[in-house]
Amino acid sequence: MADVGFAPVSLKCKVCGGDIVNNYLSGTCSCANCGNKWSIEDVIPNYSKYSRIITSINKAHSLLEGNPKFATSNEAKLLFKTTTVECNGMNDAVSAELAKLCHEGQAKAEKLAAYTKGKELIEKKSYKSAMNELKKNPGYRDTEQLIAQCEAGIKEEQKKQIPWAVVFSLIIPATLGIYLYEKFGMPLGGVIPICLVCSAGLGFLVYRGGGLAIAIKIVSVLLAVPLTIFAILAYACHLSTGLSVAIAIGAPIAILIIAGIYDKLTSSGERKKGNG
Repeated sequence: MADVGFAPVSLKCKVCGGDIVNNYLSGTCSCANCGNKWSIEDVIPNYSKYSRIITSINKAHSLLEGNPKFATSNEAKLLFKTTTVECNGMNDAVSAELAKLCHEGQAKAEKLAAYTKGKELIEKKSYKSAMNELKKNPGYRDTEQLIAQCEAGIKEEQKKQIPWAVVFSLIIPATLGIYLYEKFGMPLGGVIPICLVCSAGLGFLVYRGGGLAIAIKIVSVLLAVPLTIFAILAYACHLSTGLSVAIAIGAPIAILIIAGIYDKLTSSGERKKGNG
């Protein structure tokens, strides 16, 4: 941050003696009393040594104007930050005021970065992530309307998850039910209520979304093929439970291994043909 020990640059108007207000970014200064204007280079000695800093500040501000994106907002934030360091290295009153401009610009860039990131996430329909970004700056621009849009989008996405919630909520409970029935001999009158309770809970979690929903979907997909194979072998073909389990687990693994070997051999053969 700027050295607070420096007093603000205070000059007097040559016409009326009023206080001169410096506008570093436009390169002008004016009298607060009579309104006369001058080039700031004619008023502040050695002003040229600050030209690079002022150019950087102006560039950062230009990145924030118009319709900026998250990347440009972050670029402006970084530019303000590095320019602040350069200002602090000069250690004088003018650089202290320029550092203050950088600090204000950085705060503006941080707000705009969160806002633009939220808008970009809305375009990608990542409504939960967008809402988290937008809530960092309540009341900023049209943030409240965008948050309402995110909430509506989340509800709409949840409605679309209902069929998937039903599907994915059945696989794990079905696996559990078969295990309890086959391994422990639990009667169907006890297995079915347990499966229904588990299915309802898992369906709700999938409907809500998030990390647990993703984990449930992954486990369900991994269990779906072995469960189907086991059900066919054990209940349709009347094979023993142990043999059905072995085939249900081993067959998909064997298929994956064979596919991997075949792919490797095919790739190797194509490389040899290419070399030949």
